[in-house]
Amino acid sequence: MNDPKFVIVVGASAGGMSALSEFASQLQPGTDAAVFIVMHLSGTIVSNFLLTNLQTVTELKCEIAEEGASIKKGHIYIAPPNLHLLVKKGEVILGSGPEENRWRPSIDVLFRSAAVAYSTRVIGIVLTGLLDDGTTGMLAIKRSGGTCIVQDPNEAEYPDMPLSVLGNMEVNYCIPLSQMGEVILSITQTTPEEIAAPDDVIIESQIAERVVVDYDHVKKLGEKSLYACPDCGGGLWDITKATDGQNKVVRYRCHIGHSYSEKDLVIKQGEVFEATLWTALRIMEERRNLLKKMADDHAKRGLSSVAKSYKDKTEAIQVHVDKLKEVLFASQKL
Repeated sequence: MNDPKFVIVVGASAGGMSALSEFASQLQPGTDAAVFIVMHLSGTIVSNFLLTNLQTVTELKCEIAEEGASIKKGHIYIAPPNLHLLVKKGEVILGSGPEENRWRPSIDVLFRSAAVAYSTRVIGIVLTGLLDDGTTGMLAIKRSGGTCIVQDPNEAEYPDMPLSVLGNMEVNYCIPLSQMGEVILSITQTTPEEIAAPDDVIIESQIAERVVVDYDHVKKLGEKSLYACPDCGGGLWDITKATDGQNKVVRYRCHIGHSYSEKDLVIKQGEVFEATLWTALRIMEERRNLLKKMADDHAKRGLSSVAKSYKDKTEAIQVHVDKLKEVLFASQKL
């Protein structure tokens, strides 16, 4: 039988290339598991470079994930660029749905799909990276009975992602990369009883897999918030989930499928705000230039009163252009 007993899902971002190489070198050939990797910042060249890099340090078979491929133990599947990587029981799924936390492929999408398909037989691993990607996906794994492992933040090149997980839930292991192979081998020698993932985790995984556009699905996940989706303009639902103790993972999702942590929503709002200001500035300057041209044209034809009217409008809009530039440059410091 080539079917793995366990599925290992790994998320990395900034600093991930070297961390993933060290991680792969720790994996032992006899481990009864298949490994799935999402690394952000992965364009086509970077994905291929990661594939080559990993294959030089591990005996496991490394490959770029393909739609419909069978999941085989002893294989490492790497997310292709600009596609979500999801797993179903025994099968690889690639998705073109909306970005989550501004990324496609998304760590959270992979983790959530694995939690639904393999529940207690999922090992989730978050490595080096910026911000809080992977936290909500790891929470889905924890709530589905899987095993949660984070790289020791003290050795991570960028500790934000491991620290975010540690700050929001109790994990099973917080260890250096050098210990992961031994820990994973030990886990895969157990036989946990499988349980069903929570309903909300299943719904979110279905949204990512099928690109379900349905208000009814999202309504089941949370309450309508005051915010609009910065990507599509639709309303955002607050799907915040409690974790351990008094901690909460604050999240928002629109019915199209865009999903944000609180930090990523702030960043995306800032990007859209700046882009909107640049667009407004361009339109106002084009209008100013057109009014100036009309003023000059009428002046050349001796229509001084009409020319003055256009000149006054040109000067008035210049005041607004100058003010908008001040706002734009100030917003870049926020």
